[in-house]
Amino acid sequence: MKILEANKIHKSYGNKFNKQEVLKGLDIAINQGEFVSIMGASGSGKTTLLNVLSSIDRVSTGSITIEGKEMTGMKEKQLAEFRKHYLGFIFQDYNLLDTLTVKENILLPLSIKKVSKKEANQRFEGIARELGILELQDKYPNEISGGQKQRTSAARAFIHEPSIIFADEPTGALDSKSASDLLNKLSELKRNRKATIIMVTHDPVAASYCDRVIFIKDGQIYTQINKGDEERKNFFKDIMKTQGILGGVQNER
Repeated sequence: MKILEANKIHKSYGNKFNKQEVLKGLDIAINQGEFVSIMGASGSGKTTLLNVLSSIDRVSTGSITIEGKEMTGMKEKQLAEFRKHYLGFIFQDYNLLDTLTVKENILLPLSIKKVSKKEANQRFEGIARELGILELQDKYPNEISGGQKQRTSAARAFIHEPSIIFADEPTGALDSKSASDLLNKLSELKRNRKATIIMVTHDPVAASYCDRVIFIKDGQIYTQINKGDEERKNFFKDIMKTQGILGGVQNER
């Protein structure tokens, strides 16, 4: 079942005298329960695509529908309410509040949804245990490692059970072991909770954990490859081969 559909997405910056067209009529569909990676060279438009799909930025023209709800026509107040219920976010730089404990950071999405304390604690224990950070609940962000911070960020994204999790270079600031730990946890959460995850990454290793990789070039979809029943190491080779044809993929920041 399709959970997200984007049709004829255009995104431009500037004015009519100095206009830069970043996205050039993309069509994209994401199925419920998919773990999808978006890759592309610097300047290809992959981060812009993630931003418009996640409502962080608005499209110039085109339509985006999530769970049957058309986002592009929503007012700011409607969008804020929509994000609160339907979307979760994992950022490269964690975006944790230093003055709150791990548990308090994770519970933030539930505090604005007015979930009961009992239910909030039950949800916290479940997600924190799945991500292996339950014992860190009383620590502050400056007392834990980068990998633990990102797992805290992931727990915060999942705790309100959104329709889609958007992840922007979630392993970009992590060492290889922490990155691998996070991606394994995301894969488990995807399976156990039937979660839908859309991730932008420049790293073919990270992308190899996904079900599908969409390659963006010059503001359009260049190609996409599906993992299917392939082992991860073989899917990684497929990603590297496509990356080579594209001329190399660099980090787009």
